[in-house]
Parts: sequence; structure tokens; C-alpha cells
Amino acid sequence: MARLPAPPRPSRWRRVVLVMAAGAAAAWLVSAVAVGATALRDDARNGARSDVIVVLGAAQYAGRPSPVFKARLDHAVTLWRRGVAPRLVLTGGVGAGDTISEAAAGRRYVRRLGVPDSALVLEHDGRTTRESLANTADLLRARGWTRVTLVSDPMHMLRAGILARRFGLFPALSPARDSPNGLGVSYLVSESFKAPTAFLMERARH
Repeated sequence: MARLPAPPRPSRWRRVVLVMAAGAAAAWLVSAVAVGATALRDDARNGARSDVIVVLGAAQYAGRPSPVFKARLDHAVTLWRRGVAPRLVLTGGVGAGDTISEAAAGRRYVRRLGVPDSALVLEHDGRTTRESLANTADLLRARGWTRVTLVSDPMHMLRAGILARRFGLFPALSPARDSPNGLGVSYLVSESFKAPTAFLMERARH
């Protein structure tokens, strides 16, 4: 009986490509797990106290916070009332077509919830997470504050924490679990690429 020919062995370059693809898939899986695990973490529940609560901005419409921004602000006010920190930092610049900043819209909203101006610090210029946290770090260092509780959507927390540490802050994380963005798969996939990219880009800058 004739023997069947052995299947062709993959070429060296094909093996290299397969190994690289497997490595990339493994790295992405580690990143996705890290994003998901961080989304479930809430340092404020474990008694973490900070100098300030930093609320990362989101869209606003003619001075009214979007549902995502409202969820972040509501959560931050709850933390403030619990004594997690005596002050709120509201971040976010002026978006395309807007007339006021996200921070200003946030201020209007939390003032109606009873937060006095004396407990507020506003960062009006950031248009991205990185810009907002870099500007916030400058504002806080000038006041001698470095311990922060970050508030954003759950899946955003890993990247926000990476950037906050990059700018010399000591972040506790407390996600707004009522955010419409919540624990969505598409958000997890997006952040599983953005978080390691932010880490690598910051390492490359220094």
C-alpha cells in the first residue's frame, strides 16, 4: 500500500507569523482581563480617602450633562456626601459646537445637588482623558494635593488610572456603575487596546 505523502511543513516565515499572532492574541487577552477586572474594582467601598474626587468629563448638551456625564456626576456627589474627599474636580473642555465647557455644565448640575462652589475645582481645557488629567495634575500640585479618587465609566478606569499615575497622582478608582456605558463588550474591546497604548506611549515619552 502506497504511503501518503507527509503534509508540507509550514515555512519559517509562516511559523514566525503564527507565533506573533498568538503572542498578540495573548497580550490582548491579558489587557481585556485587566480592563474588566479594574472595572469591577471600587476603592471607595474599601474606605479609601482622598484629597479630591476627580470626575472625568463627558458630553453635555446646552449646559445639560449627557446621561453618561450625569451618571459620573451623581456618583461623585454620592462619594462627596460620604466624606470620601472634601472637594470635587470637574474636568472637560468646550466641545465642537458647544458654548460652555463640560466642567462648567458639571458645575451647574452639582450645584443644584447642593455642592457649594467652595468644594469645586474646575479644569476647563481638556478635550481628551490625557489632557484633562495632565491639566488636573497641574492644578492639584499647585495646591499640594496628590491623592485622588477617579470617577468615570467602569471600562475607562484602567486607562484613567494609568494616566493619573503618569502625571504624579496617587489614584483610587471608583467607577460610576449606573453609566449607560456600563460593562458593554464594545467598550471593553475598545479600552483593551487604548489602555496598553496609553501605557506604552507614556513610557515612550520618558
